[in-house]
Amino acid sequence: MLKTLTFTVMHFCIAFGVTYALTGSVAASSMVAAIEPLCNSVGFYFHEKVWRRIEGRNARTEAMPKHAWLHHQA
Repeated sequence: MLKTLTFTVMHFCIAFGVTYALTGSVAASSMVAAIEPLCNSVGFYFHEKVWRRIEGRNARTEAMPKHAWLHHQA
């Protein structure tokens, strides 16, 4: 849990720092630092769902006997 907390703090600091360097605005930097990690978390959720599907397909393909590929392509 500590690793997750420190990663989150680092993420907020980077988002704030990059936005401040680009805009010079504390208000804009604060908003981006608050919003971007939340959007990133939602994106990560869907990214994981897609990868679970890909891994599931790969597992089914690997479990299939090598001679079965002809029947699988039909």
